[in-house]
This record gives sequence, structure tokens and C-alpha cells, in this order.
Amino acid sequence: MLMLNTSEPEIKAPAQTAGWQTLLRVMSFLMAVPLALVMMIHPALMLDAQGHYSHPMLMLVMLGISAGFIHGVGFVPKLWVWRYLFSPYVGWPLMLIGYWTWLIK
Repeated sequence: MLMLNTSEPEIKAPAQTAGWQTLLRVMSFLMAVPLALVMMIHPALMLDAQGHYSHPMLMLVMLGISAGFIHGVGFVPKLWVWRYLFSPYVGWPLMLIGYWTWLIK
């Protein structure tokens, strides 16, 4: 007779998130998508007045886009440094800088 191992812990479903948390995740994802598309489809929008890329600004905005996607899909890193770095507290201001420098200005 085959015995099932009952000593292993059960896999529990994630807790039901509140409506506002879901809204914030959707906002993170929707803020990241247009910036990522600009980077892939029309990178000339990222050039400065002299026709060069601002690499420090590009790295910061890419970090913001990454944070937007990571938070938007609901992934929560285990290590506190990554959890903070890819949170909307860091990602949203960096994405707003990207919108300001690439699309609004």
C-alpha cells in the first residue's frame, strides 16, 4: 500500500489583497509599460539636447521600470534590501523622473 507523506507543510495560497493594494499594483504596472515601450520602440526620445544619452538618468529610470514591473506583478523579494529597492516608494519617483525627462519636457 502506498502511504502519503503527511509531514510536509501545505502550500498556502497568498492572502487576499485589499482592493487598494491591487489598484496600486495595477498602477505600478501601467506606469512601467509605456516607459519600457519608449525604451524599446523609440529610444531617440531619451536623448538630451546634445544628442547623447544621460547614462546615470537612464540607469535610474530603468531601476524605476524594474520596480514597477516587480511590484506590478505582485512579486515580493525576501531580502529587505531588494524589497525596499523594488518597492513603489523607490520605483514611482524614478518612473516619474522618466516621464518628466522623456515624455513631458
